Amino acid sequence: MDMTRSSGIHFSRRSGNLLGFLACVGLIAAAYYLQLVKGVEPCPLCVMQRVAVFATGIAFLVAALHNPDRIGAWVYSGLISVLSLTGAGIAGRHVWLQYMPAEKRPACGPGLEYLLGTFGPFEGLRRILHGSGECGVVDYTLLGLSLPHWTLLAFVVFTVGAAALAFRD
Repeated sequence: MDMTRSSGIHFSRRSGNLLGFLACVGLIAAAYYLQLVKGVEPCPLCVMQRVAVFATGIAFLVAALHNPDRIGAWVYSGLISVLSLTGAGIAGRHVWLQYMPAEKRPACGPGLEYLLGTFGPFEGLRRILHGSGECGVVDYTLLGLSLPHWTLLAFVVFTVGAAALAFRD
């Protein structure tokens, strides 16, 4: 592991990927803490963001365990970026719904399990990503930002971090 250089602390690819994995674990743990301890129930878009964080975290973990050479690092960077940008798209849609006036939001819809069970995975996901009225409600804020704002920021950091790790020697 690279220690420090004159310009500050630098991470090896492996430790950077491990840090990305641990950040994803922290986000998932925080989400379940808010749900199970604080009573903040996730809407369908929140659940989809959790799935994207989980998938991104697994990609970071596999990259850390594999510790590939430069070409492999680019492949992992691309995979992590695709997963995190997908999550950013979901979080961005969620933020957009939160800024939409209540009277213009889509009506509240059925739960995630019902949508997937009734309409199948593709149509169910399409309906989930469309969002519903409960997705526009801000149930919890931290430092003035809603949870989807923070998740969007995290996905952007994951994407930038994965690209930066690909450039590491």
